[in-house]
Amino acid sequence: MLRAIYALWWRDVIRFLRQPSRVVGALASPVLFWLVIGSGLGSSFHAPTAPGSETGGFLQYYFPGSLALIVLFTAIFSTISVIEDRNEGFLQGVLASPAPRLAIVLGKALGSTTLAALNGVLFLLLLPAAGLAPGPAALGAAVLWIALVGLALSGLGLMIAWPLQSTQGFHVIMNIVLVPLWLLSGALFPEAGAAGWVQALMRINPLTPAVDTLRTLLDGGGFDGVAGNAAPVAACALVTLSIATLMVSRPVRN
Repeated sequence: MLRAIYALWWRDVIRFLRQPSRVVGALASPVLFWLVIGSGLGSSFHAPTAPGSETGGFLQYYFPGSLALIVLFTAIFSTISVIEDRNEGFLQGVLASPAPRLAIVLGKALGSTTLAALNGVLFLLLLPAAGLAPGPAALGAAVLWIALVGLALSGLGLMIAWPLQSTQGFHVIMNIVLVPLWLLSGALFPEAGAAGWVQALMRINPLTPAVDTLRTLLDGGGFDGVAGNAAPVAACALVTLSIATLMVSRPVRN
């Protein structure tokens, strides 16, 4: 089982790194959005700050949201390899092997999580440009948090990609489901002041505690609320991976 997990994990990582356009695409758009939107709204938007934080500009507020976008895009788009593997015949060979179905899910999910974490760490290099200076402990916790969020999103990506036969259908679901999931996570605007129905959606959004914790860690808020937010994010990872395992255990329809 461990050999199967390692093989699938390593294959996805190598395939991603051998395609520089995917690396650039996963980073360039969120960075561009952060610079343009953050600079455009910087003078007209005063963001709330985390306890103990001295920053209040929109570039600072939007930075954790951009980081969440990078993790989201990388983790979800990496799972599109499931569709490519099916079309190339590789997936059928994996399913015919003695490898447990759980190994397939974990191998693909860990590969996507690794790529999401790597891209997230690269984006963290822009922290000085955002005026953020978290301590070593908070920065290390943020990296671990990125990995946990990436794991939950990778499970979600597998759930979406497994029953699909074409990448076009995958992109449609991305636009309909995942973009609103990010928009309603507090990445662009705080819950306070939003319409009532928007606040309700933000409170049940599993990505909201993920963004909130990233903002707390990176914006000088210490570790307040991190433990409380870890439970729903970890539960989301467990649920998505469990459902993905059940889906993979069912016969594949070609």
